[in-house]
Amino acid sequence: MRFAYTAPMFSPSDFRPRCAKWLIATGIFLLLGACVEKPNTLERVKEDGVLRVVTRNSPATYFQDRNGETGFEYELVKRFADDLGVELKIETADNLDDLFDQMNKPGGPVLAAAGLVSTENRAKQVRFSHSYLEVTPQVIYRNGQSRPTDPGDLVGKRILVLKGSSHAEQLAALKVKYPGINYEESDQVEVVDLLRMVDEGQIDLTLVDSNELAMNQVYFPNVRVAFDLGDGRDQRWAVALGADNSLMNEINTFLDKMQKNGMLQRLKDRYYGHVDVLGYVGAYTFAQHLQERLPKYEKHFQAAAKQEQVDWRLLAAIGYQESLWQPAVTSKTGVRGLMMLTQSTAQAMGVSNRLDAKQSIQGGAKYFAYVKDQLEDTIQEPDRTWMALASYNIGTGHLDDARKMAESEGLNPNKWLDVKKMLPRLSQKKWYSKTRYGYARGGEPVSFVANIRRYYDILTWVTQPQLEGSQVAEGNLHVPGVDKTKPPEEKAPL
Repeated sequence: MRFAYTAPMFSPSDFRPRCAKWLIATGIFLLLGACVEKPNTLERVKEDGVLRVVTRNSPATYFQDRNGETGFEYELVKRFADDLGVELKIETADNLDDLFDQMNKPGGPVLAAAGLVSTENRAKQVRFSHSYLEVTPQVIYRNGQSRPTDPGDLVGKRILVLKGSSHAEQLAALKVKYPGINYEESDQVEVVDLLRMVDEGQIDLTLVDSNELAMNQVYFPNVRVAFDLGDGRDQRWAVALGADNSLMNEINTFLDKMQKNGMLQRLKDRYYGHVDVLGYVGAYTFAQHLQERLPKYEKHFQAAAKQEQVDWRLLAAIGYQESLWQPAVTSKTGVRGLMMLTQSTAQAMGVSNRLDAKQSIQGGAKYFAYVKDQLEDTIQEPDRTWMALASYNIGTGHLDDARKMAESEGLNPNKWLDVKKMLPRLSQKKWYSKTRYGYARGGEPVSFVANIRRYYDILTWVTQPQLEGSQVAEGNLHVPGVDKTKPPEEKAPL
C-alpha cells in the first residue's frame, strides 16, 4: 500500500532566513553583553559617593583639634573629594607597613595620602602620583652634643627611625658603606616621639623630613639639624599597584591644578611656614599692654562676663593669650579676632563680625561658658575652670582621653594637677593610639592654661580694691603715668 507524500508546510529553505535572523540577534546580544565593562575605580568612587583615604595620625598628615579634623594631607585630600563631589572617609594606619597592607587589600582604601616619598621598595607596592611637596631628609641631634657633619659621624650613635620609612631605607644603604652605623626601627612611635626622644636625650639621632621638623621644632627647644642627608625628595599620593589609571589621572590633574592656582603654596605656608603659636611674652610686655590696650576693651569684657557669669579678668586673660588684645588679628589657620574664634564657632555663638572686638569678646565668653557647662558635674572649682580652659584649647574629646588615662593610672580625673600630667601623652603614639580621639598636641593646653593662669593672677592682683575708694576699686585701672602692675612696696617689674 502506498502512502501519498505530503510536502511539509515549510521547506528547510524557508527556515534559513529566520535562523539567520535569530543567530544574528543572539550574536549581537552576546556581543553587547561582552562589551559591558565593570566600572573603573573613579566611576566606583563616584557611584559610591565616598572617597576612602588611608593616612597617618600625625601633625603633618591628619589629626583632630578643637576646630575638628585638620592636617596638611587632610586639607588637601578634602579638596580633592570636594572636587569629585563625594564624601571623604579618612582611615588611619597603625604604622607604615599597615598602611601599605591596607592599600593592597581587596575592598581597601583607594588612595593613600600620608606624606609618602617614592622609593624603589615602595614602588613595588603602590603607584605614585605627581609630586605636591618637596622635602629634605635631615639628621637631627640634641643641642649641646657633638654635631655630626657627614654620614661617617653616624657611626656609634644611638639612632631610631620609623619602621618602614624612607629614612630606614637610607640608613640601610649607608650601612653598606659604613658598617659601624647601627640603628633601630620602631612602629610604636611617630615623628613627634622621635623629636621628643632626641630633645630629652633618650636617643642620639633620628631622621625626619624638613616639613615635619618645621612644624614641630618649636615644641622641642633642644632639637637641631645636624645636616641634610641627600637632596630634596618629593612627597606623593599613592594608589594600589593593580589599580586602573582612572583615579590616578584624576589625582594628577587635581594636584597640577592646586599647584597652578597657588592653593598648594598656601597650605605649605600655613602648616610649614613660621609656626604661629603664642607663648608667654614676659611680665614687662604684659604690663605695657595692660596700660595701652586693655582700657579699650575692659568694659566689653566686664559686660560679657556679667552676661555669662564668668570672671571678666579670666576672659581678659584668655583674650591676651589668644591675640595680645589685638582685635584685627588673623592667624594662618583662619581663626580671627581678639578671642581668635573659628568661623564655625563664631556662627554658633551668634558672631557676625569676628573682627569687631565687642562681638568677639561676647562670642568667646559665650563659648567658654558653654564648654565649661559641658564638663561633668564631678569636676569642681577651681579645677573646673582649668579643665574648661584646656577643653577650650584642645577640644572636649581629647580632654576626656586625658582624664581616662589619669584614671587608669590611679590619678584623679577630676583634678587638673593630675590631668595635666596626662595631656602631653596625647602626642606620643604609644599612648594616643589607645585613645578614642587619637593624636593631639597635648602639651599646648598645658602651656595655654599655665599662661592664662599667670595673666589672670596679675589681673586679679591689680584689680583688688586694696585701698577703699581707690581708682582700682572704682574699676579705673589705667591712669597715665601710674604703673599699677607693681606692688606699692616693690619697684622691680613683675
